[in-house]
Amino acid sequence: MRIKVILPILVVSLLIPLHAIASDATPGTDVNPEDGDVPFSVSERTTPSVDGNLWSLSVEMDQDAYDNGTVFEILTQVCTNDGVCDPPVLRDANVDERRYSVSLTPPSDHTYVNWRIKAVYNDDSSTNFPQGDWYKTWSSCHYQQDTGWGGVDYKDGACATDSDETIPGFTAGIAVASVTFAVAFTRRE
Repeated sequence: MRIKVILPILVVSLLIPLHAIASDATPGTDVNPEDGDVPFSVSERTTPSVDGNLWSLSVEMDQDAYDNGTVFEILTQVCTNDGVCDPPVLRDANVDERRYSVSLTPPSDHTYVNWRIKAVYNDDSSTNFPQGDWYKTWSSCHYQQDTGWGGVDYKDGACATDSDETIPGFTAGIAVASVTFAVAFTRRE
C-alpha cells in the first residue's frame, strides 16, 4: 500500500527538474558549431531570438559534401521560460545549391531556439550535427532555473518584448502539492 503513495509523488518530483538538466549550455550563451567539426558553415543566424519576431538560419554546405550528393534536413525546437520544449520540427528549407535557409517566429516567453542539422548521404545513412544535444540561440529575455532571468531585453524585473511575465516553477509547485494532497486524502480508508 505504501508504494501506491510514494510512487506518484516520486514520479512527479522527478519530472519537474528534467528541463533544468536537459542541456549543458551556459545560460544566455549561444551554442554554435565548431569550425572544422561540421560539413557546413553558418552564413546567417538571428541572435538573440526575440519573442514574436522572425528568427532565421542559413547554412552553407561544404563543397565536398555537396559533390558527394549529401542533403541537409534542418530541425528546430522552441523551449519556453516555464521549462517546456515543443517537439522537434523538421523545417521546409529553402535550398539554393549549397545554401539551406529556414525561419520561424518564436512565441512569447520563449527561452531559446534549438536547431540541428541532419546530413543525409547518398547511401541513405545520416549523421546529426551536433550529436546528442542541440545548437542553441538564446532569447533576448530568458529564464533559466539555476541563474534566473537574463538577456538584453530583461530590465527592471520585466521583459521589454511585451511578453507576459510568468513565475517559472510556480505551477510545478502547485502540481506537486496537488498530487501530495490527493494521495494523502485517497489513502484514508
